[in-house]
Amino acid sequence: MGTAVVLLILAAVVGLIIRSMVKDKKAGKSLQCGQDCSHCGGHCHHLQGQ
Repeated sequence: MGTAVVLLILAAVVGLIIRSMVKDKKAGKSLQCGQDCSHCGGHCHHLQGQ
């Protein structure tokens, strides 16, 4: 029973992380540029097209 609880908690955390990453991507933020594409000189926009 304890394993199932830990698995559910872990799945919830991973789900929240993925949701946050999708939300940031839609907002124009990128992990490759330190969450701020205005300082990358266009590098992020090149990667987003792939």
